[in-house]
Amino acid sequence: MKLEEKQTEIVSEAEWLVARKDLLTREKEFSRQRDALSAARRKLPMVKIEKEYVFEGPNGKETLADLFEGRSQLMVYHFMFGPGWEEGCKSCSYLADHFDGANWHLPHRDVTLVVISRAPLSELEAYKKRMGWRFKWLSSHGNDFNFDYHVSFTKEDEKKNKIYYNYTEGEFMMDELPGLSVFYKDEDGAILHTYSTYARGLDILVGTYDFLDLVPKGRDENPDSTMDWVRRHDQYHA
Repeated sequence: MKLEEKQTEIVSEAEWLVARKDLLTREKEFSRQRDALSAARRKLPMVKIEKEYVFEGPNGKETLADLFEGRSQLMVYHFMFGPGWEEGCKSCSYLADHFDGANWHLPHRDVTLVVISRAPLSELEAYKKRMGWRFKWLSSHGNDFNFDYHVSFTKEDEKKNKIYYNYTEGEFMMDELPGLSVFYKDEDGAILHTYSTYARGLDILVGTYDFLDLVPKGRDENPDSTMDWVRRHDQYHA
């Protein structure tokens, strides 16, 4: 992508400072708006989880309650990796590259982050080893978790060409889609669903985008297929 004409304007230091201070005012307002939005997110009502889910993980069979690991807050990334797939979704892999760094810090804020996919555990572990990741990855193969949180879809959905995703009905795209769900365990041990986000709502997890948004060319993406540049990190060419 070439820089737009306005972006390549060359001015004096004094003129640049005026423009930078104007942008700083807008940046501060955006920060305040983001803080307000985050506060509103935390105030969402919660839904009590009544169904029992059992996952297959590195420690054997674990319930949803087990995944909290003694903490009160649980984040689940719904990674697109269906049964029989040769490898995990490349876009989900791009997001997942950010998880291990966050996991140094999240437990110290009473948060556990795990990844769940529908593929059998053996397939997940093989891909995890290839990618060199350390985060906890579990299989929901054989339970309804992915379907209940609207990230996996059935042959019947495909036949009807209709799915419910990102809080709206739309045409069938594929049998797995990405998302993030958040849960809270109260003092009585009840598990509550507090938040789920999908599609571009997941951008908030991608620190690489925040870096790119600071440089002159920005994300430099194809507007018709924004993530077509993304590769699994072992597939980029120098």
